[in-house]
Amino acid sequence: MDAKKKGTKPREFGLFAPRPPLAERLRPRNFSEFVGQEHLLGPGKFLARVLRQKKLPSLILWGPPGCGKTTLARLLAQEVGARLVTLSAVDSGVKELRAVVEEARQAAGSGTVLFIDEIHRFNKAQQDFLLPYVEDGTVTLIGATTENPSFSVIAPLLSRCKVLVLKPLSAEEIRKLLERALKDPERGYGREKLEVEPEVLDLLAGAAEGDARVALNLLETLVESAPPEADGRRRITRKELEDLLTERVLRHDRAGEEHYNLLSAFHKSLRGSDPDAALYWLVRLLEAGEDPRVILRRIIAAASEDVGNADPMALLVAVAAKEAYEFLGLPEGELALAQAAVYVACAPKSNAVYRGLKAAREDVRRHGALPVPMHLRNPVTALMRALGYGRGYKYAHDYPEGFVKQDYLPEELRHRRYYLPTERGYEKTLRKRLQKWWKEEKS
Repeated sequence: MDAKKKGTKPREFGLFAPRPPLAERLRPRNFSEFVGQEHLLGPGKFLARVLRQKKLPSLILWGPPGCGKTTLARLLAQEVGARLVTLSAVDSGVKELRAVVEEARQAAGSGTVLFIDEIHRFNKAQQDFLLPYVEDGTVTLIGATTENPSFSVIAPLLSRCKVLVLKPLSAEEIRKLLERALKDPERGYGREKLEVEPEVLDLLAGAAEGDARVALNLLETLVESAPPEADGRRRITRKELEDLLTERVLRHDRAGEEHYNLLSAFHKSLRGSDPDAALYWLVRLLEAGEDPRVILRRIIAAASEDVGNADPMALLVAVAAKEAYEFLGLPEGELALAQAAVYVACAPKSNAVYRGLKAAREDVRRHGALPVPMHLRNPVTALMRALGYGRGYKYAHDYPEGFVKQDYLPEELRHRRYYLPTERGYEKTLRKRLQKWWKEEKS
């Protein structure tokens, strides 16, 4: 009879359960095996003090993938003698949270640590549900996130937790984990006949970019895919590793903080007149799959905000790069982005237009809708002319050099200066011209 009709569990085929991945097998069992995060666990540091007092506060662990967030949560609960309940925000909701709270109330004596992986994926209502139970100590919350908690965790919950920033592991720390994996006879490859070229571990540690899981997964792939020789020995060479690393995936999240970090570094390099740094961050963005239109928006913004009239050509070059990219596409269009980035970085800098716009906006907000002076109004009807619209207006082209002194601002603001050109680049010419024209009225 069909197992489903009898209500029994379908039979599982195979004599043995699948062996867990290497990264899972090597997960530290205690803090003596934990690698990294010395700024939190070192002598006298925050978590070292917490473990000594055996009193665990609610925490938000913020750090990149593979830096030990999940392991750290498990070990903290273990060290303080609390029961650990683990949920993933990807497939859990209020129903699961309610069940955990009820279990925690029934086991109040032992204390419950609720670990929520990817807590940034919980919506506001789900995070709101946690508030009273974190507040009254029903559960000790440990949330793990790769996103900036300032943006992804609601303020009331954030205020009830201590935020700990975890760092990517160093190449030396990752190499230590790789060596442990090769030597461990139970959980690693200590019983295997392996011959690993010396530089392989260094290359692996660098390729992982601070992610221990990536490093161990790469090592596992190398070992498991290496065919045994006649003597049963497997050889892992640099060539096999380089074949595995033909496509490096750079860490970049278009919707997360790293996206904004890279864009910020790129824009600041343009503003700071460093074309080398601008090209580096440009390539980082492109290689990580960033939309070139996003990069172009930053170049155009910098051309206007940071270069301005010190070199008016910068804005033209930036907009031309946008047109060139849309016409050429990738990869040819990348050169237009690079050309514009280098031009903007090398251009003289002035934010005089930006500051002038800001100052004018402040006056508009402070003084409200001041009336347009009568001589600047357009007298399109006889009534308007009779009321004085346009009376006294001086037509600039009727005067030598196409300029005549007259007031163009409301009376209350007649002496205000918003645009103050610098002595840099083309603005030096504009500054002299304006000083010649307005040296008396706008001093």
